[in-house]
Amino acid sequence: MANKEMEVEKGVDLKRYMGRWYEIASFPSSFQPKNGTNTRATYTLNKDGTVHVLNETWSDGKRGFIEGSAYKADPKSDEAKLKVRFYVPPFLPIIPVTGDYWILYLDDDYQHALIGQPSRRYLWILSRRNHIDEKIYNQMVEKAKEQGYDVSKLKKTMQTDPPPETDAAPADTKGIWWIKQSHLDEEIYNQLLEKATGQGYDVSKLKKTTHTDPPPETDGAPADTKGIWWIKSIFGK
Repeated sequence: MANKEMEVEKGVDLKRYMGRWYEIASFPSSFQPKNGTNTRATYTLNKDGTVHVLNETWSDGKRGFIEGSAYKADPKSDEAKLKVRFYVPPFLPIIPVTGDYWILYLDDDYQHALIGQPSRRYLWILSRRNHIDEKIYNQMVEKAKEQGYDVSKLKKTMQTDPPPETDAAPADTKGIWWIKQSHLDEEIYNQLLEKATGQGYDVSKLKKTTHTDPPPETDGAPADTKGIWWIKSIFGK
């Protein structure tokens, strides 16, 4: 089943697809907070035919967001296969990170959508409303299963009533939520490696840094009072 060729929607009217979509359920990923709520996406059609993307989520009372752009993977094809591009790091957006956005199912009224990508590592169930009928949800899950997805990985997203307003919570000013996670998705990591290779770096010298879950708190361990660690490392101490 996992090797079945994925089928995508054809002839999607991007103008009708624009607007706000609420995340009803998704596969958990390293670039979304584990305790994120009210996750949603807002799409706006640009004059050049590309799509402005605004992803938002609320975590610990703060609004996190990232903006990017989407475009047809093959402008000549009528298949609903898009590419979504974001730039990192958020405070100095210079490195493009691109992912696939395939519309696997879209109802005739453009109210419910199933979004995936070729590796089947990511899956989203989206709706125009922040809650959907259980019968419709089960139908969406069944469509994902037919596409070869392991639907046991799906996790429902908490949505509150009414949905929060953009300005109703303080912004996450210390960094954008998905880039602050202590673990980076392997696909994004490999893209960054490719960028470094393109700049002439010998990436074989890279060593991954160990991060624990949850990350330690600043006050959770005694301070290094004998000197700053990176200065001491110069002398092999």
